[in-house]
Amino acid sequence: MIRISTIFIAICMVLVAASLGLVLYSVAGISGSESAIVALTALTFLILYNAVSMRLRDRTDVGSQIADLSRGTADLARQVAEFGRRLAAVEGRVVSANSTGADRIQAVAGEINELGALVKQLAASVAAHDDLLSSGTGAPAPVHRPDTEPPREPPRGPPAAAAPVAPAPTSPAPVAAAAAAPAGAPSPSRSQTQLLAAVKSAVEDNRLDIYLQPMVTLPQRKVRYYEAVTRLRDDKDQIIAADDFIGVAEAGGLIGRIDHMVMLRCVQVLRRLMVRNKEVGVFCNVSAATLGNPVNFSPCLDFLEANRALAPSFVLEFKQSTFRNLGATEGEHLAALSQRGYRFSIDHVTDLRVEPRELADRGVRFIKVPAALLLDPRQTSTSDIHPSDLSDLLGRFGIDLIAEKIEGERAVVDLLDYDVRFGQGFLFAPPRPLRPEGASATGGTTATKPQEPDGASNPAPVNSSAGDAQPRATGNAALARRATGPG
Repeated sequence: MIRISTIFIAICMVLVAASLGLVLYSVAGISGSESAIVALTALTFLILYNAVSMRLRDRTDVGSQIADLSRGTADLARQVAEFGRRLAAVEGRVVSANSTGADRIQAVAGEINELGALVKQLAASVAAHDDLLSSGTGAPAPVHRPDTEPPREPPRGPPAAAAPVAPAPTSPAPVAAAAAAPAGAPSPSRSQTQLLAAVKSAVEDNRLDIYLQPMVTLPQRKVRYYEAVTRLRDDKDQIIAADDFIGVAEAGGLIGRIDHMVMLRCVQVLRRLMVRNKEVGVFCNVSAATLGNPVNFSPCLDFLEANRALAPSFVLEFKQSTFRNLGATEGEHLAALSQRGYRFSIDHVTDLRVEPRELADRGVRFIKVPAALLLDPRQTSTSDIHPSDLSDLLGRFGIDLIAEKIEGERAVVDLLDYDVRFGQGFLFAPPRPLRPEGASATGGTTATKPQEPDGASNPAPVNSSAGDAQPRATGNAALARRATGPG
């Protein structure tokens, strides 16, 4: 677009040339044609002069602009070179850091593999010792005889240490008896009417006992959780196991009161345990009849609502059949518990056909599977997933696998190959009765010191019933005690 100054200069040049021709025509007396030629010549000269002057001025401006552009390009090149140098330095540092991190990770992985191999070797050696002890049943007899013959050994030990151990052997004895003889003996000797009367009398007189059985981490065997096992006592203080009275209590409409009493006791136990260990947890069993009955469930829900601060450490346990037969009422009750922060566990598992996503959505965080079921080769063909992959599958949805009913060291060795993180069974400790005045009766040291599930839980029942029920002990602490016992 032509600038206004250029138009003004052109008009001025035309006026100057026309004025020059008019002056020559009027003053000098030159003819009109000559004066027009002179005016055109002057106009041409002015045009050439203006063009040359404008070209020289534009060249100067363009030269200065080119110089500025070259200086800017040089600065940009220097900045790009600086950025390239810094980028190369950063890349070098990243590569060195990655190589260093990879070396460290490989070193740590190698150490972990070595530790795993050592743990497996230790477990295999313990299993071998266990087999040797089981094969040589005659050897422990002379070992226990010298220990029991001299009556001076109990006074020789410190009274503070002997006193807590003294009630421990007496209380596990009925525990082992309750697990075997009384659990099966009262059933044939009592009719359903007598058993219902005994259960009703025990509930009304508050003769309900809580037994605690620890769940330990594998392979460290540190106590992490406790399962509360319910026992009733009749008017003759004979123990009635849960398998015997649950069906009768459900038929007689007493299961709601029993579950409410058990929850109350479990919360009291959990509060005492958490005084010394904030990470401990308690599993409390809830029957399907209570979950599906709004009348029985309402007081339980109110109680759990009042104690929802303990929800992260208080796990409600249901049977697998309960979850498979959930109705609308049971689903609403489970949702109400889940909204209050409570987590669920599934026990009495009969097969490995589980839906982890559905269970996780309902609030299930633990599944307890019998060790025999996990190690059964027939489960490979009957289930949708190999038992060795079950722990990883459940872990993807935030569910921990617990192997229960572990009774031998060889089972522990096999379960370690299945990446099972928690274990429960008589190998670690049997269910032990809870004293009303303390956190636990025989398992006091176990409750206050979760690091001693092997040393404090196994030897006590073994020593108390070594001459009557069991000829040998199992577990690392039992082996150590046997090795140092005769000396």
